Amino acid sequence: MAPFLSHPFDDDKLKEECGIFGVVGVEDASNFVALGLHALQHRGQEAGGIVSYHPDQGFNSARRFGYVRDNFTKADVMDTLPGQLAIGHVRYSTAGSKGATAIRDVQPFFGEFSMGGCAIAHNGNLTNASALRRELIERGSIFQSSSDSECIIHLMARSIQKTLAERIKDALRRVEGAFSVVAMTRTKLIGVRDPLGVRPLVLGRIGDHGWALSSETCALDIMAPISSARLTPARWW
Repeated sequence: MAPFLSHPFDDDKLKEECGIFGVVGVEDASNFVALGLHALQHRGQEAGGIVSYHPDQGFNSARRFGYVRDNFTKADVMDTLPGQLAIGHVRYSTAGSKGATAIRDVQPFFGEFSMGGCAIAHNGNLTNASALRRELIERGSIFQSSSDSECIIHLMARSIQKTLAERIKDALRRVEGAFSVVAMTRTKLIGVRDPLGVRPLVLGRIGDHGWALSSETCALDIMAPISSARLTPARWW
């Protein structure tokens, strides 16, 4: 028997799921991302991942099960993630595979397009993901994971827009739900919230030239000196 609620909003409690973080414009950006993900660990303890970009070495990624402190504080791992641009994700599964997390479901996800590579990290749930997945598979898409977030990559691949930023916008016009996304190309860090601004995303400054995007301000607070400002819905970088 379900417990009696004296007020209709008695069960309206904070439900934290997944954490996303991105940095651009600082040396060894992946180290800043690892620090941010450590601060966001309460949002997901199953697994974590980081993707970085370096002009000479291209895109590199590392995805691991478990805690950030056990994986992304090791020099041999962080040395594989060079560059001034990186994004990361800590996973708490609310969609996709149930039970034990599969490494294929760990974000960020990466896609290679005609105009270059793009990685995305997503927080939230896409309520029309099942319908989109069926449609995309029927049209020839081959999914590598069970995550709803992968739909965004396939929608981008089918977009006719000429730039990756426009393809991201085109893809997100098709999805429904409450979400926030950090994405990266070879030159840009991009942040977006759902049209209603339900999922939080904040913008912070690192030093004189660096910027960070985070799903919570706590990840910015540990990186002083830093100033943060709330990211407004549908604002793009």
